[in-house]
Amino acid sequence: MFTFEQIKELIEIVTRQGLERVEIERSGFRLRIEGRNAVAVESSAARPVEAAAPALEPPPAAAQPAAEPEAPPVEDGLHLLHSPIVGTFYAAPNPDAEHYVQVGERVKKGQVLCIVEAMKLMNEIESDADGVLREIYPKNAQPVEFGEPLFAIETA
Repeated sequence: MFTFEQIKELIEIVTRQGLERVEIERSGFRLRIEGRNAVAVESSAARPVEAAAPALEPPPAAAQPAAEPEAPPVEDGLHLLHSPIVGTFYAAPNPDAEHYVQVGERVKKGQVLCIVEAMKLMNEIESDADGVLREIYPKNAQPVEFGEPLFAIETA
């Protein structure tokens, strides 16, 4: 079964990415989200896909595209690394571990900088540029949106 928040998050992803359809099956339930209208349909796996349950109406806020996160001003020579997904930002692999990186450290392309948790999946976010880390925008355990700046890397 999917929670309302999980369905809402999936609707937002489908809307932002302009996807035609996403289908996910979990614990005997199938969720299908279609196109820009973002209509979610849930059905039992025991029934054929054609015999889907009635559509779940998303709240009005979920049906409208969310405003893009406001990007901080970018200085020359700074590269912003944006969140590829909606989720929760974690600066370390677990609460007792040291942070992956600190401001002022040199980072390399492909180096893990943080984790963004989305729907109980831990997604390692890697640097896409070589340089010196100048800013970490979100705080640890803070929710982040798709496209929101996570790090500023001085590449010059």
